[in-house]
Amino acid sequence: MNLIGEYTDLAGGLVLPAALDLGVRIDALPAETINLRSEGYDHAARAAADGHAGQGAGWGRYVSAVAVELDLLGRPPVGIEGTVSSTLPVGAGLSSSAALEVAVAVALCAVADFEVDPLALAQVAQRSELRAVGVPCGIMDQAASMLGKAGHALLLDTGSLEHELVELPAELALVIVDSGIQRSLESSQYAERRREIERGSDPRRRRHIETENERVRDVVAALRTQRLDDLGGLFRDGHESLRRDLEVTIPELDRLVELAYEHGAIAARMTGGGFGGSIVALADTRDAAQLGESVVRAYAGHGTAYVCAAADGAGEVG
Repeated sequence: MNLIGEYTDLAGGLVLPAALDLGVRIDALPAETINLRSEGYDHAARAAADGHAGQGAGWGRYVSAVAVELDLLGRPPVGIEGTVSSTLPVGAGLSSSAALEVAVAVALCAVADFEVDPLALAQVAQRSELRAVGVPCGIMDQAASMLGKAGHALLLDTGSLEHELVELPAELALVIVDSGIQRSLESSQYAERRREIERGSDPRRRRHIETENERVRDVVAALRTQRLDDLGGLFRDGHESLRRDLEVTIPELDRLVELAYEHGAIAARMTGGGFGGSIVALADTRDAAQLGESVVRAYAGHGTAYVCAAADGAGEVG
């Protein structure tokens, strides 16, 4: 989940994401081929262990793409067989595809005893997104999923890939409210926005990138000096920039942000690629659950609230 710094990774800018205590888990054993199943999806994901099978169907495309990318790095041809489970909502702007890519990458490396630097593994997952569904995503989601640490956000310069951890105040909870409007980056206007940002010809798009980079610096400074009262204005300005200059919000997300402030959020804004998905609100841990319930009730849509904390990134478990 991204606290601040939306779309800036497409221009080599600054981002401030955090890994969440929601995620994807793979329970698997070594096998001759890759064969993963999940009760939450219609298709099993199968691919040859050397990564040269077809791209697969549905979420299997991501699995096959990760296998191909690791094959190109020289990973030994060891497959896995097992199950995939997830506590992440799909299409909610919470990087579910990146979480799957990273989990698959970690699992395939583990069974083959193949070591890859965490940041390099995040880049494998980033390339897999493009290979699987043609989305030219930035590195932010995958980097946060790999490099996150409990109780911290990740300040990442997506141009140089320099990064450092920023401690989050213990009294702050992350309240995610899913609008109920699903979107996928491959079917949204995400690629169009990327092209506009890369061309740099639209003054509104340029203004968003420039001001958003400054907001990332200001949010980091506020967190480090415990000036939590500054966060509300910074998040609101960030959301307004996404609405007016980048044009990636929708009325439902705008409404949820306003409801979050009305019900006591310290700060709130859209998070993720937009065109649907979720907002993130910062709240006192004592009030977080009530805030989420109140916003969903007032929204009267199909929204769902999740009270989350910043968690460690991907790794072997069990």
